[in-house]
Amino acid sequence: MATLLVLCRFVHFIAVLLMFGACAFRPWLLGTAPQPMLDRQLTRITRGLAGLGLFTGLAWLLLITASMAGSWDAALQPATVQLVLGRTFFGQVWVWHLLLNLLLVIVLLKPWQALRLPLIALLLATLAPVGHGAMLDGLSGQLLILNQVVHLVCVGAWLGGLLLLVLILRQPQGTALEPVLRRFSGVGYGLVAGLLVTGLINVRVLTGQLWPTPLFSGFALILLIKVMLVLGMLALALLNRLRIDRCEQRLGSLKASVITEWLLGVAAVAAVSLLGTLPPMVMAG
Repeated sequence: MATLLVLCRFVHFIAVLLMFGACAFRPWLLGTAPQPMLDRQLTRITRGLAGLGLFTGLAWLLLITASMAGSWDAALQPATVQLVLGRTFFGQVWVWHLLLNLLLVIVLLKPWQALRLPLIALLLATLAPVGHGAMLDGLSGQLLILNQVVHLVCVGAWLGGLLLLVLILRQPQGTALEPVLRRFSGVGYGLVAGLLVTGLINVRVLTGQLWPTPLFSGFALILLIKVMLVLGMLALALLNRLRIDRCEQRLGSLKASVITEWLLGVAAVAAVSLLGTLPPMVMAG
């Protein structure tokens, strides 16, 4: 059950993060002018991710219900599910999350472009209280959730932006790549700074230390793996930034580099999905 929960968290987080980043970066990288082929691809992908998000969101609820009740049968009983939704903090947040996800699926089937990004942003924000973000009460808990929202926005913008960049690089020649890459790179500095600051705040608040110990076991080990993956992404991003001039002449290596950076980010989200199920070893005060 624990393995299924980690897998479900991973797929759900990835779906929401990619939707947010790709839709947020679309006007920034390419402006508001229509890009028929790219926009059709992006709409198809977003619809698929929204459907996947709704499916995994429901599966996540059932897995949590089964875990709390101690049996798989209980997860399929409406009364037990209703109890989780109405009496637990996770359930109260998840009701809104699932409703937003369902509304997003409907909106994506209609020509209501203006509603897409706000709904995806709200969907992303309602992931913040899930997991360690709900560990603290009162003002401290609210600030931790706000910090987690900023962290998720930075992660989603980076990962989803990379997905959009892959789609742009796969388009037939005609898009001027250098200005697109410069715009993406410029925003990337802010995203990295946001990731680092909010990530360090999370670790300090949840563990009571600048870094959890022991270093090579449990929560600390998975956190270390996540950090190494993010550092690999950052190294590739810096390499691409240094080689941005005449990028059209090395399109093959640029595609490979961006795809590798994106895959490292996906792996980092997998590590985060596991982290959310592990105790952060809060220090006794």
